[in-house]
Amino acid sequence: MGVAYRAPLERGLSRMKKALFSPFDIGKWFTIGFTAFLAEIINTHNGGGGGGGGGDGNSPFRGGTHRDWGDLADVPGVVADWTRDNPGWFALAVIGLLVVILITVALTWLSSRGKFMFLYNVARDESKIAKPWGEYRQEGNSLFVWRLLFGLVCLVPIALFVAFGLHMAMAMSHAGPLAAMGVLGIIGLILAGVFLFTVIGFIDLLLDSFVVPIMYKDRLGAVEAWKRFLSLFFRHPGHFVLYALMILVLRFLIVLIIFVVGLFTCCIGFLLLAIPYIGSVVMLPISYTFRAFSLEFLGQFGPEFELFSSRPEEGIAPASP
Repeated sequence: MGVAYRAPLERGLSRMKKALFSPFDIGKWFTIGFTAFLAEIINTHNGGGGGGGGGDGNSPFRGGTHRDWGDLADVPGVVADWTRDNPGWFALAVIGLLVVILITVALTWLSSRGKFMFLYNVARDESKIAKPWGEYRQEGNSLFVWRLLFGLVCLVPIALFVAFGLHMAMAMSHAGPLAAMGVLGIIGLILAGVFLFTVIGFIDLLLDSFVVPIMYKDRLGAVEAWKRFLSLFFRHPGHFVLYALMILVLRFLIVLIIFVVGLFTCCIGFLLLAIPYIGSVVMLPISYTFRAFSLEFLGQFGPEFELFSSRPEEGIAPASP
């Protein structure tokens, strides 16, 4: 079958222009921008916390300690000794970790519900909040559970990757100058990290671009939607890989443009994008186009995957889910 890449992007761009600029409605921008903000909130608010830098004399991570850090197996014992010597700091660390976990879970839930709200407005060319929030409650909660479990599964290889990297770093710190095996180990570790995070990013892209629209259209849970999408993916894997590469290139170009615009506006553009919600409204034409592009691309694989009822040049009519 013939699968296009430029044509669905152009149609997505046309839908964005019609929805946001024909006519321009600032109220519609802020409404749809709010759903876009919710849809991506976990990606814009999951920055890592700053760890304590210097530490006091009792910190197990202070340089010059009498403990031997040459063996990674000593780390649990060192941490156990520190927790016994500093129960107050340990309690604060546990409470802080629990707070971070709870916030992450809450943001993931909001983001999962928001994805269907944003998709609803793009697919129907509307600007509503309450209706899609309630109508797609079940699908949003199913997506939330799947993302939560997927995140927990991803923690295992990431933790192993980090542990192996720490072990290699400590081993090399006692080995003196880098040997040939050390260089090969670093290269192998970098390649493994690139592969690991590429796979995780690719799965997340497929989820957002195609699985969520299938859940929306057919009112399916996340597992059932993945089954339906994978049956399509394994028939046309190359097309979806090329789609991912195209998204990667487009995002790189957008980041480059944002960087240039930010410099020419004396960093005012950077400040606007850094403000929660306001940044989503400013970037709405881009996020809207990407969302419409994914729907147009998916619709090429058959009427069972189409979410739009008409082409943009024919006038966009609301599509029934």
